[in-house]
Amino acid sequence: WNNISPVFRQPELLPLHGVTLSRLFPKDTLLWKVELLKSAVTSANAHIYAVRAETLILLSGRDQWLLKEEDINRYSITLPKCIVRKLKDNGHFLFFEEGVDLVNIIKCTNLYRRGKSHDHLSDYIMPTRYELKKQLDDHKLLIDATSPVYLSTLEDGKIVRGFEGLPSEGPVLYVGYHMLLGLELGPMITQVLKERNIHLRGMAHPMLFINSEVTFVDTQMLDKYKILGGVPVSNFNIYKLLQAKSHVLLYPGGIREALHRKGEEYKLFWPEQQEFVRVASKFGAKIVPFGVVGEDDICKLVLDGDDQRNIPILKQFMEEATKQAGNLREGDETELGNQDCYLPGLLPKIPGRFYYYFGKPIETEGKEQELRDKEKAQEFYLQVKSEVEQCIAYLKMKREGDPYRHLLPRMMYQASHGFSSEIPTFDL
Repeated sequence: WNNISPVFRQPELLPLHGVTLSRLFPKDTLLWKVELLKSAVTSANAHIYAVRAETLILLSGRDQWLLKEEDINRYSITLPKCIVRKLKDNGHFLFFEEGVDLVNIIKCTNLYRRGKSHDHLSDYIMPTRYELKKQLDDHKLLIDATSPVYLSTLEDGKIVRGFEGLPSEGPVLYVGYHMLLGLELGPMITQVLKERNIHLRGMAHPMLFINSEVTFVDTQMLDKYKILGGVPVSNFNIYKLLQAKSHVLLYPGGIREALHRKGEEYKLFWPEQQEFVRVASKFGAKIVPFGVVGEDDICKLVLDGDDQRNIPILKQFMEEATKQAGNLREGDETELGNQDCYLPGLLPKIPGRFYYYFGKPIETEGKEQELRDKEKAQEFYLQVKSEVEQCIAYLKMKREGDPYRHLLPRMMYQASHGFSSEIPTFDL
């Protein structure tokens, strides 16, 4: 009872809020609800220590009537398996407000499952039409601003615009370069799903799947990766996805590429030893190397991890975030082992353009025995890496000849041809 807002604890305060409450409840109904709340709180407090089941608490950031955030935090500690989801922009009538989807929240907090524990593979549910539309809407601004150019390679080596060159049947392993902050992910995954009905299951850093609210990023911002099929990166998960003939998206450079330093754009930070070749060959998966450029056309990195280490408050934040996220390459003495987590300081530019290039699929079927040899596997691995570097180099060269690389020419083209028209690019 002590946790209830003073509005309900002291009925004499009700007249002060009468203008609001009278629109919702008659006086007798409101007083009855207050007594009901007293009884409910007493009963809940008496039994809370007996609860052992998983619980989900939805905390409205603008709810001035019921429990405060401090009380919720206390309950989350008392309950042994409690997940708190903070909805900062929502009020008291949570489920009547636009944008609050309980099913979506249950899926994103890993509470939906078929077995004793959540399985990111077998328990995953494809996004609904509403969820896919929301993802497209969420990325619409970035897509409209950068007018992405997607290129793929047919079996005969011909480069075409679009995704025609992507294999229809799995298993397929897409291996490529991670732009700053993973800016390429949203447009790529949603467009491949929309145009080819190919669902890319991205291998993601495990920190994206932490349910705790005590993280250095808003957990709701990470929901999109779960909705679109992100899976915590591990050899086991890659194995299971390829075994299920899925289309798997892998970034060997991982967080080191996505949070690179100044002057490191378009540089690959891959492990020295092959990590995916043998598992791909075991299932005869096609490997599609790809490159993407454009980050330097929409922003300038002005404050990187090295800079932030020289600023005490940012250094502390970075060290705490890195500790919380964990280092997947701990013990790696190469630059790949430097996996600092930080929020880079960016200076926006007038948007340029994103360019994606999917190289010719590389076959592994029938090569399992051959690639068991370490030297052969390493040679194959370096071939894939070289293909990715060539894709990046091709795009960097060709974009120089794109008359629509910059925003103004694209706006003028759409003004005369319609805003839904496809904007041309360089000659292929």
